Amino acid sequence: MRSLPTLVLVSALGLVLSGCQTANIKPEQSSNSPATAKDQANTQTAANRSGTSSNTKEQQAPEDLWELTRLHMQLPVDIDHPRVQTQLKWYQRHPTHLLRVSERAAPYYHHIITEVLKRDMPAEIALLPAVESAFDPFAYSHGRAAGPWQFIPGTARHFGLRSSWWYDGRRDILASTDAALTYLQQLNKRFDGDWLLALAAYNAGGGTVSRAIRRNKRQGKPTDYWSLDLPRETEAYVPKLLAVARLVRDAEQLGLTLSPISNEPYFAQVETGGQIDLAEVAELAGMDTDALYRLNPGFNRWATDPEGPHILLVPAEKAVSLQASLDAMPADQRVSWHRYTVKRGDTLSTIARRFHSSTDVIRQGNRIKGNMIRAGQALLVPQPTRPATEYALSETRRKQAQRQRLEQTSTDKLYHAVNQGESFWSISRRYGVSVRSLARWNQMAPGDTLREGQTLLVLGASEPVTGNIKLPDTQARSPQVKKVGYRIRKGDSLSVIASRFGVSIGDILEWNQLKADSLLRPGQPLTLYVDIAEAS
Repeated sequence: MRSLPTLVLVSALGLVLSGCQTANIKPEQSSNSPATAKDQANTQTAANRSGTSSNTKEQQAPEDLWELTRLHMQLPVDIDHPRVQTQLKWYQRHPTHLLRVSERAAPYYHHIITEVLKRDMPAEIALLPAVESAFDPFAYSHGRAAGPWQFIPGTARHFGLRSSWWYDGRRDILASTDAALTYLQQLNKRFDGDWLLALAAYNAGGGTVSRAIRRNKRQGKPTDYWSLDLPRETEAYVPKLLAVARLVRDAEQLGLTLSPISNEPYFAQVETGGQIDLAEVAELAGMDTDALYRLNPGFNRWATDPEGPHILLVPAEKAVSLQASLDAMPADQRVSWHRYTVKRGDTLSTIARRFHSSTDVIRQGNRIKGNMIRAGQALLVPQPTRPATEYALSETRRKQAQRQRLEQTSTDKLYHAVNQGESFWSISRRYGVSVRSLARWNQMAPGDTLREGQTLLVLGASEPVTGNIKLPDTQARSPQVKKVGYRIRKGDSLSVIASRFGVSIGDILEWNQLKADSLLRPGQPLTLYVDIAEAS
């Protein structure tokens, strides 16, 4: 194995892996039911309610969570492949990245590793959110993937992750973890127990990996992960996970001093008994709403979803007393309903905006079909009990918080006010950045519509770039931009190629002297200038 000698990496990773507060894993614990407050009240401790195990290793689970992870690793983390070495070098150059990741992982990692081991999966799978989302449950990608496991809408629906105005199951820690592990097990079975192929398929899709395997078979080539021609992102994806796992496994050999991680659950469930105002819950639990939202990131708004789930996660030590308070709370105090008399000119949408609600919610609460309402009609509208600023991680504030994190950590930034007719493409060209990056910095997707006067955050450009931009501005200041030769494959389009390499369609057209309506042919060569750091 190639060593990582940098002292900065050693010291930083020591901090990295000391930040988690995760817990005493009992692999036989219920998959969808981490410690509940009622369980704790009945058994006096959530950590000892899982019974006995016939497996001696599981009975003697170490007190340190990282040691438990090492004991159950199964992937080939020692493989000396150039792509793995590239990722190890990246972590060496960015030691603070893992520090931030570990801080975000602290509330969630115990539950995730518990579920992984219960299913007899490689322990490295528990580290996958470090690659997917950096353990940020509010992460949102340019491809509209969301949550710690980065589900796109279609895959989320397939695995039962429900989405509504109130709730997004992709961000729900319990639901998304269960769905992700189920999906990975299905992919592992599809690819005959090969975890590297399963992981590649989780990133690129099972069909993409299957087609790559068939191509290699036709050409008489090996069909293992390392031999396949896969999208660039997927070729870096598995090595990233292997690199993270190797750093965790070899911490002692690398001179890392890892703080012991207490083997006790971080959170427990409380049953709400129905929809409830989250600010009321936070007050009863003696915690701020930010902390409550971070354990329950699936809830988009000021209250839980009336359709469920009717559970909340809270720090384990608060669960029993909070459950008692919720059980004693009258139903009419859980959510405040305002009686509103419809005025002339009102519509369901204007009323919904006035009360920070949605038309669907008002329809359901008042058994209205369609959009017809009349002046003088009485409506019941759910209303938050606190000012909007108290719901710190509601949809708007959550996006603001993400943007503020970028602003605080970036010194080379400016703001652009959108003019009439401008798009992500035209603005990205002006500042010499990619469309994908510009959208990500502003918590949007490249296909989203911009409105006149909207302010966009731009990183990496201190002033507008003028003139005809031939190459990304990053090429002038970073050796990471490389000239790449690419041959068009069957089924490719300019948008597919642009997304794969993190460049814009306009750049591809300009670099190759093509027109927007040019016909693309399989085998046709293209020249691309790719920011390798971003593409990886």
